[in-house]
Amino acid sequence: MGQGEGAPEPGYEREESAAARLDRNWNELLQEIRVLQTGSQILAGFLVVLPFQDRFEDLDVVQTGWYLGLLLLALVIVALLLTPVGMHRRLFRQRVKDEMVLVANALLRAAILLLGLLLSGVAAFVVDVVVTRPAALATGAALLLVMLVLLVLVPRRVARRARG
Repeated sequence: MGQGEGAPEPGYEREESAAARLDRNWNELLQEIRVLQTGSQILAGFLVVLPFQDRFEDLDVVQTGWYLGLLLLALVIVALLLTPVGMHRRLFRQRVKDEMVLVANALLRAAILLLGLLLSGVAAFVVDVVVTRPAALATGAALLLVMLVLLVLVPRRVARRARG
């Protein structure tokens, strides 16, 4: 396994068996999923009920399309975060935890990046409805930049600094 997937880095070895490492990696992934699931499910729920609000009928064609894209993105994120749990239930005791850890890691990474995109999109959508479209585009772009820095560049910098 590569970096970030459970393989110990030089100088950071643990006294644990391969099975114990997989168990630890799996439990760490599940903890991260728990943190993300609550927020993403609440946001998806908010988006699901939005059409039932009186003001929803006032949306223009762009806003309606934007909303539908955000709703689908939110539901895909929820599905990505539920997949490792369903996978674990389906593959329980089949001795494939190493593969489950690899797949769950990839799914979680995708969900985190998509969640950053969703948050930027929701901010732009709300600003578009409440203020103006140009303000919405600026807000969405600014938040997307913040998400890029926090979710991509900061982890890369930490990894680079750790390698020396």
